[in-house]
Amino acid sequence: MIAVINYGIGNLRSVTNALEAIDAGFELVDDPARLLAFPKAILPGVGAFGACMASLVGHGFHKPVLAHAAAGKPLLGICVGMQMLADRGTEFGDHAGLGLVPGTVVQIPRGQGEKAIRLPHIGWNPLLVAKDCPLMRGLPAETSAYFVHSFHLAAADSADVSATVEYGSAVTAAVSRRNVFGVQFHPEKSQMVGLKILENFAAL
Repeated sequence: MIAVINYGIGNLRSVTNALEAIDAGFELVDDPARLLAFPKAILPGVGAFGACMASLVGHGFHKPVLAHAAAGKPLLGICVGMQMLADRGTEFGDHAGLGLVPGTVVQIPRGQGEKAIRLPHIGWNPLLVAKDCPLMRGLPAETSAYFVHSFHLAAADSADVSATVEYGSAVTAAVSRRNVFGVQFHPEKSQMVGLKILENFAAL
């Protein structure tokens, strides 16, 4: 059974629809005291880093999420949910994160002149798998996912980066550190590739 953390912000309907499509057992959890009862949890997120962290803390989920991860239970952050795994975020100020994946969330470099890119980064892009990760197993050799973001997690340790995407420069697309996982793209909007990643998480 997977807990989908409902802390007032997040694309919950799309995530739960995708979990229903793969027949994964889940429950929307809005009571922080119940989180540790679940073997796995998904932390969704949309919008700005600071607002999401403030809502997570305000709804009482900050410490329960840390306890879930400390217990060795699989945790998956999606989009801003992945960014919140970092030490800190720099969107609209400097904000503390969960500190589960060392690093800082920074704006994707815009570049200059002919190499300038548009932000936000929206659309389908090929994933470049950087290491063996349980979530990426069984994917086609050429795999694309759907992105909507302007910031990414600059990991302090490159060994935590499980996939990147090329968008003007190498942008972090997925991270994994022991039982903690994150994807910057939206698996719930990435068709069969995204469903396979969610299947892999459900099977952990």
